[in-house]
Amino acid sequence: MDEAGERRIEQRLRYQWPIWFAEDFAKTVSQGLMVDVSSGGMAFTCNADESCPQPGQRLITRFSIPRLETDDFSDMTSFTRTSRVCRIEKVNRSLYRVAIQFDEPLSLKPCEQASIDLMRSQTPIP
Repeated sequence: MDEAGERRIEQRLRYQWPIWFAEDFAKTVSQGLMVDVSSGGMAFTCNADESCPQPGQRLITRFSIPRLETDDFSDMTSFTRTSRVCRIEKVNRSLYRVAIQFDEPLSLKPCEQASIDLMRSQTPIP
């Protein structure tokens, strides 16, 4: 996507990690793969089947992002957010990219946090 087509005002953290989504977590839950995330929304891919959400649909998503300030790559921060599907793009015959906007922004900006954590890890401790 070119810069002129960019819709987000915040830089995205590009990260591939499983996410779970559903209209209601008491019913059928589907899995997708995170593409990128910002404090205001996320893009993820999912199978092009009946579980794929539709534009305007309300979803609940559960996902995690890395806490990069530690050396433990399994150290994650987890979130649950309600959201609205903004758009769907066909990636190929069996895969769609879904863009969602969170109803409540994350308490951090993932890309900024990743940059801060990276700088901390490269700064020698006196």
